[in-house]
Amino acid sequence: MECVIACLSSAVSSFSEHLCGLICSKVGNPFTFKSNYSHLQQELQRLNDLKSTVERDHDESVPGVNDWWRNVEETGCKVRPMQAKIEANKERCCGGFKNLFLQSREVAEALKEVRGLEVRGNCLADLLAASRQARAVELMPVESIVHQPAASQNLATIMNLLNDDAVRTIGVWGQGGIGKTTLVKNLNNMLKDASSTTPPFSIVIWITVSREWDLKSIQVQISQRLEMKEKTNESPDSLAARICERLKREVKFLLLLDDVWKEIDLDALGIPRPEDHAACKIILTTRFLDAANLEDVEPVARAITKECGGLPLAINVMGTSMRKKTNKHLWMNALKELQKSVPYNIPGVEDKVYKSLKWSYDSLQGNNIRSCFLYCSLYPEDFSIDIRNYYEDIYNSGVALVENLKDCCLLENDDDDRSRTVKMHDVVRDVAIWIASSSEDECKSLVQSGIGLSKFPESRLTPSLKRISFMSNALTWLPDSQIPCSEASTLLLQNNNKLEIVPEAFLLGFQALRVLNVSNTNIQRLPLSLIHLGELRALLLSKCRSLNELPPVGRLSKLQVLDCSNSGILKLPEGMEQLSNLRELNLSGTKQLKTFRAGLVSRLSGLEILDMSESSCRWCLKTETNEGNTALLEELGCLERLIVLMVDLNGTTHPFSEYAPWMERLKSFRIRVFGVHGRQVKKNLLKNKDGKFEERKLLLSGLDLSGKLNGCLLTCAAVLELEGCKGLNNLFDSVGAFVYLKSLSISSSNVRFKPTRRHRSPNDLLPNLEELNLIHLHSLESISELVGSLGLKFSRLKVMTVFFCPKLKYLLSCDDFTQPLEKLETIYLRYCPDLSDMFIYSSGQTSKSYPVAPNLREIYLSSLPKLKTLSRQEETWQHLEHIYVKKCRNLKKLPLNEQSANTLKEIKGEQEWWEQLEWDDDVTSSTLQPLFKGPRSGGLSEDNSERRVQTASSYGE
Repeated sequence: MECVIACLSSAVSSFSEHLCGLICSKVGNPFTFKSNYSHLQQELQRLNDLKSTVERDHDESVPGVNDWWRNVEETGCKVRPMQAKIEANKERCCGGFKNLFLQSREVAEALKEVRGLEVRGNCLADLLAASRQARAVELMPVESIVHQPAASQNLATIMNLLNDDAVRTIGVWGQGGIGKTTLVKNLNNMLKDASSTTPPFSIVIWITVSREWDLKSIQVQISQRLEMKEKTNESPDSLAARICERLKREVKFLLLLDDVWKEIDLDALGIPRPEDHAACKIILTTRFLDAANLEDVEPVARAITKECGGLPLAINVMGTSMRKKTNKHLWMNALKELQKSVPYNIPGVEDKVYKSLKWSYDSLQGNNIRSCFLYCSLYPEDFSIDIRNYYEDIYNSGVALVENLKDCCLLENDDDDRSRTVKMHDVVRDVAIWIASSSEDECKSLVQSGIGLSKFPESRLTPSLKRISFMSNALTWLPDSQIPCSEASTLLLQNNNKLEIVPEAFLLGFQALRVLNVSNTNIQRLPLSLIHLGELRALLLSKCRSLNELPPVGRLSKLQVLDCSNSGILKLPEGMEQLSNLRELNLSGTKQLKTFRAGLVSRLSGLEILDMSESSCRWCLKTETNEGNTALLEELGCLERLIVLMVDLNGTTHPFSEYAPWMERLKSFRIRVFGVHGRQVKKNLLKNKDGKFEERKLLLSGLDLSGKLNGCLLTCAAVLELEGCKGLNNLFDSVGAFVYLKSLSISSSNVRFKPTRRHRSPNDLLPNLEELNLIHLHSLESISELVGSLGLKFSRLKVMTVFFCPKLKYLLSCDDFTQPLEKLETIYLRYCPDLSDMFIYSSGQTSKSYPVAPNLREIYLSSLPKLKTLSRQEETWQHLEHIYVKKCRNLKKLPLNEQSANTLKEIKGEQEWWEQLEWDDDVTSSTLQPLFKGPRSGGLSEDNSERRVQTASSYGE
């Protein structure tokens, strides 16, 4: 019986195996489906990569490429629907046993087909690569230069330049017959030899240009070298587009243009730009550059360099002046002018520097820019010149002129890199003074600035002078007599701190005066003779703190600028309403000025800039009680040219509750509104360090913002500061998106930003925010409240500052963000006693590898007694440069490792805190030890960042 059972079992097993094999061969093996499908996806990716390679190297001389290409496309069309169907069944977890068998068969067949195409494709790719390597460089018949040392050296130089990634274009200049073409042909053949091993270029294209050429002929040569199909009646633009697209497919190409006689537009040819194809190189040979024979230009250039005395400053200025000038006659004229403009009484090397710079001055285009250059020499050495203070003739174009002078190397940026100030090199200034003192035109000057002068040099003043500068000296008196300077247009007396009186007769001799500057002096009054200066354009009295009143100004009908900022004036001068040409009125910082008469400002019809910031004179709203006939803000609507407004207001509500069309004309504003409980906020607190946002700033203090709001100025502001205001949720609800806002500061408030259904924005209301400052927010528990309420993404946030928030438990919940805060570079945290974590994570986020702020560079932590962690356990901040920690006793681990020393510059903190830090290994601790600075090093107590923190923390106190 057992024998029978064994036989039957064997027979059944054999039959089953045969049946399964038959079914699997006809239908598909479900047990290999998963592995086959995985292999299919991998093979398809390889096939697509192979397709791209064949496309790049496509060559009509290799047969079978088009058929293979068509088969790849057909296979892709069949496989893609099958993949979609399989993925759909996987998601629905359905399909059944029958479908599984059918899909297994389809996958197996597709895998077999793809592998077959891949085998054929690899064969084609090998053939194409061999063909490509063979045609990468075409050998050219030429005489060898192996035994010519000079030519061989030039060839080596060109090869070095070809290997330099920073060099894209190489020019080979020389007279006809000198061997330019021979040199470059030898280079071509050298590249041919190199291509037999590792080709430096995927293709080298040789084009002979010659004297008579046209765009289409060169394009045809290029397209033929690239083996592009010719199209009948194709336009140059169309062919250029095809050439450009074809060259972009080359890994690295070299274009050789031989015998170029005039400028060639590479864009018109179809040569890709560097930003589109950084690996392309161009070599051209020419005997001309814009029809200039360099054989003639070079010796002239050498003679000019010699004439400059070899001094880098003079050579730099001359070189910049001759930039883009290629005609030999221009160079000869420059040399001639240098040789003849010999300054007197200046021996030796200064003589040669003066000549070169004098020539550069003469080369300036137009009297305006020359005048501006000489005007800058009126300032002392190393003086920071505010480019807005060029008031003489061209009030609006001064900035453009200064930029042109910087381009010519005659002015340079200030050391502080402030965009509004420039400096003049000492030697350049000396030359400018020499030019101005010897000039007989409208720029003849006397410059005695910054030399410690205590006695007025009356004998130096002559009727021919146009500009006079005695600024930054120690003058104590001016002569009480009529000075014979009837032609003078500029008189600069500022920064003479001991000067107390301008005598009555002194100004009578300056009938043509346009600019009078007595700023930062101790004068107590101006003489009545001021009214005789009928040509005066600018009267500058800034920081004259002893000056209480001005004489009547009604007769100064041409006055454009009146600057009384930080002066002691008690009231505005009589006749102000007659200054219809006044364009700038600066009354900022006038603490003694109490009123601005109602109706006056509307008479100043030409006013463009009004600055009354930090003045005791406050404007009122028509809705407010107006005591003392004070000017109303609404009067500014009459000023059709007003584009800059800086003013302080009193009010109990937001001043812009109604639409005002004139506000839309403002290009720049700094408006501060103080309510009943508002406080005079200290100047410059939390000001961004480079002032880049200051042109559109709005500060609201002690206001109730729960009423009707018009967002005209609010939505245009780049800086918004809200101090002690109520109704903040209503503010953001009513106004909507603040698309121009770069810096937001909220201080001294009990506001809660708990997002509710009503107070939750679906969109980011601050999409361009770069700085966030939160100070003295007594109820804030997390910045996530603000994030949820305003829909914030912080996609551009760079700086985050949080001070004196007693209930703050953590900064941000990472549930609020789907992407890391890529732009965040600096975090300041101070006096948040309840803060235990900077960031909190949900369980699903703890496994994410990227840091919340991957590019954080600076972090300043002070007085955070409960702070324990900065990040997740496994996280490191690889871009940190500065770490400052003080009074954070529970912070025992930093997100650093030994690689952090590559970017980290310093760690500052108490010695006790440093010694109790925990590290993953001893290597990290020892590597970072040299970067630590404790109190004994002087770094902790004197740190600039600490002083910034201390200053900012007083905000709102």
